[in-house]
Amino acid sequence: MGNTAVVVGGGIGGLAAAIGLHRIGWDVTVLERTSMLEDTGAGISLAANGLRALDELGIGGAVRNASRGQYSGGTRTPQGGWLARMDGSALEKAVGTPIMGIPRSTLHRLLRETLPARSLVIGAEAATVEQTGPGTVHVSYSTTVLEADLVVAADGIGSKVRSRLFPDHPGPVHSGSTVLRAITEHAVDLRTDFELTWGRGAEFGHIAFLDGKAEWHAVLSLPAGTRFADPLTELRRRFNTWHDPIPALLNATRPEAVLHHDVNELRTPLPSYTVGRIALLGDAAHAMTPNLGQGACQALEDAVTLAAALGAESTVEAGLARYDAERRPRSQAVARAARQAGRMGQQLSHPLAVTLRNTAMRLTPSRVATRMILRHHAWAPPSLN
Repeated sequence: MGNTAVVVGGGIGGLAAAIGLHRIGWDVTVLERTSMLEDTGAGISLAANGLRALDELGIGGAVRNASRGQYSGGTRTPQGGWLARMDGSALEKAVGTPIMGIPRSTLHRLLRETLPARSLVIGAEAATVEQTGPGTVHVSYSTTVLEADLVVAADGIGSKVRSRLFPDHPGPVHSGSTVLRAITEHAVDLRTDFELTWGRGAEFGHIAFLDGKAEWHAVLSLPAGTRFADPLTELRRRFNTWHDPIPALLNATRPEAVLHHDVNELRTPLPSYTVGRIALLGDAAHAMTPNLGQGACQALEDAVTLAAALGAESTVEAGLARYDAERRPRSQAVARAARQAGRMGQQLSHPLAVTLRNTAMRLTPSRVATRMILRHHAWAPPSLN
């Protein structure tokens, strides 16, 4: 009888982990608490490291075919001036691919379709996760109890499994920002594939998709829990003087399509990503701010590394120790870098600090900026074969 695993959480990281474990011969069950897979969400950027992870999972080609390469664009001021240009061709030459933009719902669908249909159980929220012996973990949901050799907790930033494993950990904290985002209802005439615009305590950005639609996001420095009665009207008021195509993107959006979430993070690093035969993965392990666009990519790295470690080691315990040793330093370093990027970007509000930041960005050669990006993108996945 082969090894069995239960993955708690059917998001990007959980599905990728299940695919990786399935590829090394494990029998996997994914428990997703939502009862309907509505494919909600906005867009996502996948860098070379995330795409390489998807290649190792066997779906990189399908994801690329559904994505749009981000070759043109960069960072601008609200008046439209350029602080830094993005050279997607140079990035492609350096790491083999530009950053790719894809609707989050499309990525979810492609991941789900790669798993055997019987592996995904929806409307199933894990009530208990308990290691009952040296080699067995029990997971209960509804009236069902599953026995597994391994549990992968991919249940997000508010992970209940993490809180049980580390009851003294402070958990997620508010970053000081809130984000509103949506996908336009129809195609928009865009001159660039990707842009970020930094104002004082505010950011607006877009990612262009293959079908001509675009995802936009607005990040604001606001207290946790701030909400607007009419979010789209509020954004039009705040960004009405900012450069094109920002007004056009807002005007191409249905009010009901706007999503609004506080930006939270695990600011206090976890001392381990594993406890016994339970492994934490993705946001449950290292939820980070989105300033480097690495959240999903790091979860994909986790998934491939976990499967490869378990496939290479003679025991589950040794595989989990290897996973923790390989993933914790890198993912926590990326999380620190993302936090710092936010502080130097959208969260800056003092006029002098903004001026100094903008001047420094304008004076930074593009090759230097590319090298900074490569620190996070240049990751090679372990083999699952």
